[in-house]
Amino acid sequence: MKRLLLLPLFLLFACLAAPTSSSATELYAQQTGKSCNACHVDPAGGGELTAAGKEFAASRAVQNEAPRVAPAAKVVRFLAGYLHMLTAILWFGTILYVHLVLKPAYAAGGLPRGEVKVGVLSMVVMGITGTLLTHFRVTSLDMLLHTRFGVLLLVKIFLYLVMVLSATYVVLFIGPKLKAKRREPVALPAGKELTLDELSSFDGKEGRPAYFACEGKLYDATGSRLWKQGVHMGRHHAGEDLSEALKLAPHGAEKVLLMPEVGALADVTQRKAPLHERVFFFMAYMNLTIVFLIVLILSLWRWA
Repeated sequence: MKRLLLLPLFLLFACLAAPTSSSATELYAQQTGKSCNACHVDPAGGGELTAAGKEFAASRAVQNEAPRVAPAAKVVRFLAGYLHMLTAILWFGTILYVHLVLKPAYAAGGLPRGEVKVGVLSMVVMGITGTLLTHFRVTSLDMLLHTRFGVLLLVKIFLYLVMVLSATYVVLFIGPKLKAKRREPVALPAGKELTLDELSSFDGKEGRPAYFACEGKLYDATGSRLWKQGVHMGRHHAGEDLSEALKLAPHGAEKVLLMPEVGALADVTQRKAPLHERVFFFMAYMNLTIVFLIVLILSLWRWA
């Protein structure tokens, strides 16, 4: 599965290596094959025009080579671009936060409803605004297929669709299986020793006890006011091994030791995660890789 994570990267560089008729995206560049700095002071394009750029703009107005954008269309384009960038920042920021701070394992026992709503809304907004921006920017099929901007845009759209399809599959098929694991009947095995799978049932929800593991021991947080519904500080969830999370906590082990110790965590070194859990983790890290690839495309558009 790890090799599949490299597929989008290979596709991106293959598209970059493919020959294109022009590296520019505007009308003058399409006609002459010259780069953006032929018309703009900024080599990356946009902003103040050079003398040649002003001359071409004047001749274009006279010859009426392209229709002028109506004021209302400019407003729509601006709002679409603003929402597109804002949603991308929120969506990508959430993905990075989950991977770098919370870790994907926090959702391995069921997808949090709030995150699902944010993800679905972000994908819808990104799709609608992206379609509008493409309509305003891409003037022909030839531009889409034979310019550097168009090829990179196609790769970006492909990566977006991969994220949408993977998220849809996780929400509709993987999520219910992850959640079902937490609804198993709660029963403390003899000897007070739990495996990670068994511990996941003690999640503090729907009246179930809230247990968590730390350094091989099990603690009961059911009666703590800081663990309402099995969640502590909005980040740590009962039913999991929080040994690593404790190292990042603002307090030390003394807070954990105040809770009743109820047993031990069984040795699970030989445990193999179910297929749906492995698929979930694969797609989570695949989407993280796609985020970095999309940011790379934006950088190539602006500075390469």
